[in-house]
Parts: sequence; structure tokens; C-alpha cells
Amino acid sequence: MDNQGSSKWRKLILALNCITLGIGYCGGPLISRLYFLHGGRRIWLSSWLACIGWPIFLIVLIIAYFFRRQTQGSDTKFLIVTRQEFTASSALGILVGLAGYLYAWGPAKLPVSTSTVIYAAQLGFTVVFAFLIVKQKLTAYSANAVVLLIVGAGVLALRADSDRPSGESTKQYVLGFVMTLLAAASTGLALPLLELIYMKTQKTVTYTMVLEIQMILNIFGSAFCTVGMIVNKDFQAISREASQFELGEAKYYLVLVWSAIIWQFSTLGIVGVIQYGSSLLCGILIAFLLPLTELLGVLLYHEGFQATKGLAIFLSLWGFVSYIYGEVKQSQKKKENLIPQTEMVQILPV
Repeated sequence: MDNQGSSKWRKLILALNCITLGIGYCGGPLISRLYFLHGGRRIWLSSWLACIGWPIFLIVLIIAYFFRRQTQGSDTKFLIVTRQEFTASSALGILVGLAGYLYAWGPAKLPVSTSTVIYAAQLGFTVVFAFLIVKQKLTAYSANAVVLLIVGAGVLALRADSDRPSGESTKQYVLGFVMTLLAAASTGLALPLLELIYMKTQKTVTYTMVLEIQMILNIFGSAFCTVGMIVNKDFQAISREASQFELGEAKYYLVLVWSAIIWQFSTLGIVGVIQYGSSLLCGILIAFLLPLTELLGVLLYHEGFQATKGLAIFLSLWGFVSYIYGEVKQSQKKKENLIPQTEMVQILPV
């Protein structure tokens, strides 16, 4: 395949991963909130569901393995990741599990429209950690985006009682706010670390490798959450919680299954976008999904939309636009600085 064809194929895969990421990051918070709105109380269970869908990737990898055996021979290895990549992915998986637990506090204690605004701060954290870890250049526009996103989350903190759900204490609301902000920071750290794994590999990063890394991340993330569920006795409480679920026992288990499936779209989208784009692009897309998730939360769950929330969204979108504008300006500047080869020949001394 020529370079032009390869570029088109790469853009197509990137576009598909962007769509996958959108399904996960819009649908995931909404279905998690549905669980908590109708009687769900288990935060560890909610975070566990975000990782436990990894057998889906295992099935795909098994099929891909048999196809590889037909072309590469019987000595083909099932996993193509190296021991170092496996170790790094395992450690990162534990961080992903922790981020999932912290993030689950948002739908548990906050309206979806509020938790998504706070989580938008992950773009600011991603910019900072990408600068420190993968040496991504930090422009004035990037710095402006970081400040605006942090201020946007701070506006919500100043009016903690403005959209606090009925029957929930201010302490619980603030705890949900802080945990969601910590989840944003954890995600902002995890994205550049995942990009670093790709950068350090000494072979071509294929989509099979992407799926393997995603499976490893989710296996260790779900293992981390499983320990939390065991300590919190969540497994014993599932049947009791199902019998008391407001929508009925059958729909309770349906919500759990779909939650596990939908969250896999987000994690699969993340690794794909980082492979074919960058950790910063991934962070940008997550922030870009904010208004849609916000709107869906208001429409589906009839959540309030106060002036402070609108201001927070405006500041977050301003930060997003600032970052995009900076990237466009930087790209144009690079093109202007590139002198065509023919012009270089003309200006060289004879």
C-alpha cells in the first residue's frame, strides 16, 4: 500500500476510534447514573463494570491468533507484546482501575451534567502530564486552556448546594466533587503514560497490539476493583440490591451488563486514538464530548441547569477552543516555515 493509501487507512481507523470513544464517554456516565438513580449504591461495583468487559477483547484476539497462525506458522505466539510492555501495561492497568473507582463517585453523588463538567478538567491535566512525560510542547494556548478548565471546575465548587440531589448531604456532594476531580487527574496521567508505552516499543504498533494492551489494562484494572468489591462485600450485596432495584430485578442485571459493554467502547477508543493520534488528541476529544453528555443528562434525567453550571460549561468550552486554536496556529506556522526544495535550490550560492 502506498503512502497516500496508508494515510487514508490510518485516518479511517482514527475516525472509527473517535466514534467508539464518543459512544463510551457519552453512554458510560449516563448508564452509571441510571444505576445510582434507581437504587444502586455500590461504587466499587460501578467501577468494576468499567473494566470487566475485557473478555470481549480476548475473543477478538483468539480469532486474530488463528488467522496469524495460518500465515506465520504453528510457532506463532498468542501475545505479541513483550515482557516489558506487559509489565508497563499491568502497572498502568492498576492506575486505570483506581481512576475508574474515583470516577464512579461522580455518577453516584453528582448529576451527570455536573460530573461531566468537572471531569472536563482532565484535558488540563493531560496537557501538563503530556508535557512532562512525552515532552509535548506547551504553548500559551495550552496553558490558557489549563487555567480555564480549572476555573470552570472551581465555579461549581463555589456553589456546591446549587444542584445537590435531594436527600444528599453537602459532605457527600463535596466528596463526589473531589473524587471526580481526582479521577480527571488520574486520567490525565494515564493517557500520556499509555502513549509512552507506544513510544518505547521497538516494533511497529499494530491494532492487535493495541487490543492486547487494552485487554491487559482491563484485566489488572478489574483485578484492582475486584479486591475492593471483596473488601466492601459487594458480591454478596448484588442479589439483595437487584431485588430492591426500582426498575425491577431483570432490568437491574440488564443495566449492569450494558454498563460493562458500553464502557469498553470508551477504553477501546482511548487506546486507538492514542495510537493513531496522541494522548492530547484523546484528551481533547473527551473534553469535546462534554456538551453532548451535559445535554443528555438534562434531557434524560431532568437535571437542573443553573447559571453557575452554564458558566462552568462556557469556561470549559473556552479552554477547549483555546487549545484547538493554538494547535491550528502552530500547524500553520510549521507549514510556513517549511521551504520547498525548489526554492532552496534557488537561494543556494552557486
